[in-house]
Amino acid sequence: MRLAIIPARGGSKRIPRKNIKLFCGQPMLAYPIQAALDSGVVDKVVVSTDDEEIADIALHYGAEVPFLRPAELADDHTGTTEVIRDTLQRLLASGWDISHCACIYATTPLLSGATIRLAYEQLVSTQADYVFTAARFSFPIQRALLQSKQGGVIPFDPQSIGKRSQDLAETFHDAGQLYWGRSEAWLKASQTLFGPNTKMLVLPHHLVQDIDTPDDWLRAELLYRLLKQAPAS
Repeated sequence: MRLAIIPARGGSKRIPRKNIKLFCGQPMLAYPIQAALDSGVVDKVVVSTDDEEIADIALHYGAEVPFLRPAELADDHTGTTEVIRDTLQRLLASGWDISHCACIYATTPLLSGATIRLAYEQLVSTQADYVFTAARFSFPIQRALLQSKQGGVIPFDPQSIGKRSQDLAETFHDAGQLYWGRSEAWLKASQTLFGPNTKMLVLPHHLVQDIDTPDDWLRAELLYRLLKQAPAS
């Protein structure tokens, strides 16, 4: 079985209840559920939550909630990998046969079923442990600047600040959307997500948007509306 797990706890401080807040007419959580079900490579979608209201919304949009997440895995300090591992272990112990597992974040309205499918195909074809969505930094991070305590400016990397952009290594960042992995990889506590046998699916910038602040939310809604209105090329 190919499983998608969506972590969606109830607590959110910067945007209260953001996992189920209405986004362009639907609860935010509806988007990743629908994308996973539309991908053609996900057999079941499970939402991991500690919240009854989130669980009800997840069920309404076609996901499953076999159990509520324990309180000790629903605080601000619990890592996503711990949640995925715990969910996988519980499902395997109850008889589920899971070969591959995708972690999809709850606030990913720009993620499409096609992207989920491409990442899975890359995982299988390369025999990687993980494949995750990433984006290129739009400006060379080696030329970043710091502000001193006195208000002055300090190069982050003095050796690179004078170099041309094209002479610096291209850098990438996690898009914060999707992580496909083999079940065995997720279950190894010693294995890091970003390791030598992990691959990136690099997305264009207009498909990547963190949603941590009200400004992020507004920009994501604008991008979503533009993408839905744009004619096919």
